[in-house]
Amino acid sequence: MNQYQKQVDEQMKKLGWHYWQPLSILARLFEECGEFSRLVNHLYGEKPKKTAETEQNLEEEIGDIIYTLACFANSQEIDLDKAMRKSLDKVIKRDKGRYDKEGS
Repeated sequence: MNQYQKQVDEQMKKLGWHYWQPLSILARLFEECGEFSRLVNHLYGEKPKKTAETEQNLEEEIGDIIYTLACFANSQEIDLDKAMRKSLDKVIKRDKGRYDKEGS
């Protein structure tokens, strides 16, 4: 993840852009999550897509969320690799034996 996080930062600097304030990035993250949620609902839920709506795909929507998180992390000097490692370690320790092998 650090590779992409660094690439985001390099692109921001190259274009002369600055990171938005944390609350603005958070708002953007929720916008992106909303787009992802809407698409998941269209694909797997009860709500059919309107014929006039633009085509979207899950991979791009997840990418938009990760990009926005990279912007937030960069603005706060957070290492995404370290953050992910801590989260994985926490889940592995906390949930060891929590679920059966079928995933229920």
